[in-house]
Amino acid sequence: MTKLILAAILAIVAGTAHADSDGAAQCPGFLDHELRKLHSRDHINLCAVAAGKPILVVNTASHCGYTGQFEGLEALHQAYRKQGLVVIGFASDDFRQEAATEAEAASVCYKNFGVTFTMIAPGPVTGADANPVFAHINAQSQPPRWNFSKYVLDAEGRVVEAFPSQVRPNDPELIRAIESVL
Repeated sequence: MTKLILAAILAIVAGTAHADSDGAAQCPGFLDHELRKLHSRDHINLCAVAAGKPILVVNTASHCGYTGQFEGLEALHQAYRKQGLVVIGFASDDFRQEAATEAEAASVCYKNFGVTFTMIAPGPVTGADANPVFAHINAQSQPPRWNFSKYVLDAEGRVVEAFPSQVRPNDPELIRAIESVL
């Protein structure tokens, strides 16, 4: 117990965790950022939706040969959300495949594919300017090489497995990795 408390204090001091009123570490630092939702003025701190939960993180683009994967990602969200899985999509133009406007990108996600999982406004997912979530992922795994790269993180924020674009959301290996963290 003392080691757990000491680890929580060290994480808080180092800025890698968010503490609750009891002083216990609740949210890893890579989630503790205000990120704007896709085509919205609203911001979300991912601690509110994902702290202590397994996460499927995907970099997305609305004009990509893999854009149809939104449907499968939504199916994963619906199938596993009650078991704790959080699906988060990060719109990105790192590979020059994103819509010209956020309104168009939102239309593709929400109207064309019925996305209800959290979608974050466009921003970089590779390189020195990567958003905090992808900076964390990229330090542990291969950065995205293309749109619709998928990363399964356990409840502690460790990348358990990474999947390239061509692996579809219904692929048995991706499903196995998701089920392993539930």
